[in-house]
Parts: sequence; structure tokens; C-alpha cells
Amino acid sequence: MRIVVALGGNALLRRGEPMSAANQLANVKRAAAQIALIAPGNELVLTHGNGPQVGLIALQVQAYAAGGDYPLDVLGAESEGMVGYLLEQELGNLLPGLTVVTLLTRTEVDRDDPAFSAPSKPIGLLYGKAKSERIAQSMGWTMAADGTGFRRVVASPKPLRVLSLQPIQWLLAQRAVVIAAGGGGIPVASTDGGPRLQGVEAVIDKDASSSLLARQLSADCLLIATDVDAVYVDFGKTTQRAVRGAAPSAFARSSFASGSMAPKVAAACAFVDATGKRAAIGSLESIEAMLHGDAGTQITHDGANAL
Repeated sequence: MRIVVALGGNALLRRGEPMSAANQLANVKRAAAQIALIAPGNELVLTHGNGPQVGLIALQVQAYAAGGDYPLDVLGAESEGMVGYLLEQELGNLLPGLTVVTLLTRTEVDRDDPAFSAPSKPIGLLYGKAKSERIAQSMGWTMAADGTGFRRVVASPKPLRVLSLQPIQWLLAQRAVVIAAGGGGIPVASTDGGPRLQGVEAVIDKDASSSLLARQLSADCLLIATDVDAVYVDFGKTTQRAVRGAAPSAFARSSFASGSMAPKVAAACAFVDATGKRAAIGSLESIEAMLHGDAGTQITHDGANAL
């Protein structure tokens, strides 16, 4: 079975944890242990988020005043390499007979996408209101509410095409586990409507890119692993309830948090609508059961039509 697994940023760094190297490594080891359960016997492509990591690198760059700003496409490439390396090493340690490859992956976007004038993708650290206002003023960043605090938000254009598809397919044919499109991929756009591409200031939504990549690869299943066990209706309220199975059409009548669950639901539904195959959203710790259809929120065309 050809499977695309999308690891959310919160599956790699738990909410509220300091972004230390030790914490990052501990969470990568936890993620790798779960991925290792489903890798043997399957063609596996692993994607991952990079919101916390790319935001941290941006802060580190800002601390070096003489260096000037580094564009987000370069910071995205750095974070893709960092997280990919950690995942590749831990998976290789757990599955020494299996080849694991990290591929720096570009994702094409439209330079005229309206998202460039409406930043919405949260990256980096969580701040209190007063500190976020000071940072916005000193750094020139756009800050927005995210849960109990505020984070920097950047442009998140729609992915049009995940590049390097041929190498990914070749690696899968060689029975390699491929780590690709990390952080949604390095954002690039055409300079003049032609084939010449250039990096742009953005961070692409990882779930949207993962869904697109799964469609481009004709995957049999898309698994979106996060830090909750399922999609919930009325999440955080006394009326909250888990959705265990539904058709894509059912989700159109419900709303979900724009910075967390909404893009996951949209990505899963887009994959199911386009392919007729199955997608699932749920906890990283239940990924094996999710693959077998026994955990998480299972999204299929023949699922329930109401939530």
C-alpha cells in the first residue's frame, strides 16, 4: 500500500514545550517509533510541519544583526533539512534494514495568490499580548491570536505543484522510505509565467501540500497525525464529540479552528474527493490503528453524510 503520512508540528513538538534540541529529539524519537510500525511492507512517504522550527530559526537570524534578514524560503529549507535529518536518523536506527531518504522538496505557488496580502500561517513561539506587540513593532512582523497567546503569522499560498515527483517515485520503487515536502515544501514561484522559478516569502500549509503530494503520487491512503485522537465537533465545549467516520460533504456544514484542525479537514477531504481513496486524522500514537481503519476520524466517500 502506498501511504502518505503527514506529521503535524504539534506531533513533533508538544504544546507548551520549550523548543530545545533535546525536546525536539525526544519527540522525533516518539514519532519515529510509531512510523516504524507501518513502514515495513508499505510504500511510505513522510511529510512534516515546520511552524515552530522555522519561527525559531527566524528569531536566531534576527539576533545576528550584521547578517540581515534571510528570506522564508531559505529558512524553510533549513528547517526541512533539520527535521528531515532527525527523522531519517531515528527511523534508520529503528529499521536498520530499510533505506530512509530525506529529499529537500520545492513546492510551486502562484506569485499573485491573495494569501501574500493576508498573512495567516502561525510560526514560531507563543507570546503574551504585550510581548507580541513589542515584537511586532521592533521586527515589523504581523502577529495574530493563536489559542491562549499570540504568534507571528506569514503568507500561506495554495500549493499548485510539488516538484521532484520523479525522484520520489524512483526512491519508492527502490523500497525506500521518503521524507519529502517538509514544512509544506520550499515555496517557489514562476518569475515571468515561464519555467524559471524563484523562492518567495511564505510558509506553505503542510497539510495542503501533503494532500496534493498524495494525489500526485496516486497514494492509497493519507494519514494526518496530530496531538488529538480525532476531529471533534464543538471542540473545547461541553457539547464536544468525536467524529469517527464521515464523508467529505459532511464537513462542509461544520467549522473548525482555522489555525489547527480546519486545514487538516480540508486536506483530507480534498484527497478523498479527488481520488475516492481513504484519509484519516488522529493521534500519532494511534497511527497503526488509523491505517487499519480502527482509530481517528476516517473520511471516505461512503461515510456518514452528517456530523
